[in-house]
Amino acid sequence: MKILYAHPIGETGQRDCVAFVDVELNDDVRLYGLRLVRQPDGRHLLYAPQAGHRRTATFSKSLAEQLTALAVEAYEAVRDDQR
Repeated sequence: MKILYAHPIGETGQRDCVAFVDVELNDDVRLYGLRLVRQPDGRHLLYAPQAGHRRTATFSKSLAEQLTALAVEAYEAVRDDQR
């Protein structure tokens, strides 16, 4: 499992989408355009894209935690490189 791409975006408030990420779960599955959202308490959550008002995917708690940790690491690395 790895992050293929992380694209930080401008932040405007406490609960912001801070980046879009593309993830390779394994050799067979890739997910594109996941949103990394910073919560008011400073934690981050990763959300799958939506089709209309419905999410296109959901994740178990453990997978969500792993993906979020990878996404935050990639986001911070790219953000630090842009400074």
